[in-house]
Amino acid sequence: MVRVAAQELPDSSRLPVGEPEGAVERLFCELRQVIQSSPCPGRARSVGNVVGRNSVLLVALALIWGASFMFIKIADRQLAPSTLILGRLLTAAVALALVAAVRPGLRATARAVRGAWRWLLVVALVNTALPFWLLSWGEKKIDSGLASIIQAGVPIFVAVLALGFFREARVSGGRLAGVAIGFVGVALLVGAQPHGKVLAALAVVGMALCYALGQLFAARHLRQTPPLVVALASCAIAALVAAPAGIVQAPAHLPKAETFAAVLVLGVAGTAVAYLIFFALVARAGAAYAALVTYLIPPIALAYGAIFLGESFGASAFGALVLILAGVALGTGGWTALRARRRLASQA
Repeated sequence: MVRVAAQELPDSSRLPVGEPEGAVERLFCELRQVIQSSPCPGRARSVGNVVGRNSVLLVALALIWGASFMFIKIADRQLAPSTLILGRLLTAAVALALVAAVRPGLRATARAVRGAWRWLLVVALVNTALPFWLLSWGEKKIDSGLASIIQAGVPIFVAVLALGFFREARVSGGRLAGVAIGFVGVALLVGAQPHGKVLAALAVVGMALCYALGQLFAARHLRQTPPLVVALASCAIAALVAAPAGIVQAPAHLPKAETFAAVLVLGVAGTAVAYLIFFALVARAGAAYAALVTYLIPPIALAYGAIFLGESFGASAFGALVLILAGVALGTGGWTALRARRRLASQA
């Protein structure tokens, strides 16, 4: 999975601790439109447009990012983490550069990079290069599904970091309870790992911390930079950073076709295409709506791991998943989705 800080976008300055209630209610509104074939109050779009855009894009994004954990696990079998992320980032950078060449154009992209190169460098290292390496290294020892569960706690780590260093994103009151619940879920999952896998699980926790810090940096310092420019610069800079180790640690023999395929899918679909879907979803429905993908990724990644990789999960893993997602929902204000659903059901 690749995270783009949604706070970079104009309508999402409060997303880490903002109010996704409207986004959740919109989602249930769309579902009612499908069932009843009638528009919800305040909505002018037709049923076909709603189904063909917001909900489908959200599910597609979750399916792609949920599969990223599986493809990392496949590529990890033959490639060192540095080589894996080098191939992934180079592929993504080329694909995103082709998109940028069309819109907004290479000159406009270059101007945007020059205007914010210092923080683009910081975010590329913190939000891409380091977490990619930590995740790839961690998945060499732990299952892909377990990694996805830990990743789901990123909003929890955003709130924890905000408490000490980012006043504009702090949570308070009942949402602190959500942060605590989610943190307990992460600790439960890490503590349940066998002795030889604890370090790998902690590496994935470090990945989540990096994503959280990268999002907060981007929200503060890259708010005026086009998201596609941030994505392209992050991939290109991180690829340059990974290049020396990636080349040195490349296997002496030619990897299997499935390894090449996994890296290609991670770069094109899991990074470049996922970015474009994410941007389209934000443009159509808002960043808070797009953030709902956080809740969909872990179950999808668990299913991929069980079906295609033969992974199995105990009660502790599912218990941790429940705690983390409940903590994210409560800590970000999404718990009111239940009230929204009841209201909409009562109107049916």
